[in-house]
Amino acid sequence: MVKNLSVNSKINYGIKKNMVHNIVNNLKKDLEFDISSFFINFISREEIIDINKKFLKHNYYTDIITFNYSGNNNILDGEIFISVADAKMNSKRFNVNFSDEIIRLIIHGFLHLSGYDDMNKKMKKAMKKRENQLCYNYSKILKIK
Repeated sequence: MVKNLSVNSKINYGIKKNMVHNIVNNLKKDLEFDISSFFINFISREEIIDINKKFLKHNYYTDIITFNYSGNNNILDGEIFISVADAKMNSKRFNVNFSDEIIRLIIHGFLHLSGYDDMNKKMKKAMKKRENQLCYNYSKILKIK
């Protein structure tokens, strides 16, 4: 288990907390960060749009929202909110299993927190390349365990 990491869900979505901890533990090494205090929250579609409206002033659904409260990319104090319904839709849309989509979203969130961005084509391409690389490596690692 990763120290100072909390994985939360009001509903049992079938997401294994130990899998999330394994992913974050690997990300800590690969992206070179530590955790001061961090929460990964699996929430409903309604909850994510409420967060999006309230804190980001966006009136649309999204699969993930990240907050870095420390503003530091090396010692993280923050939260990730993942819409489970959107993750399920993504898994069907991209023809991947649900757990692989959850892995991708967690990786995507931590890439943002580590300084990656997807605001323009060049940055998005670099972020997607790193995301795909990590997803491939972690899906293999997790299937071995």
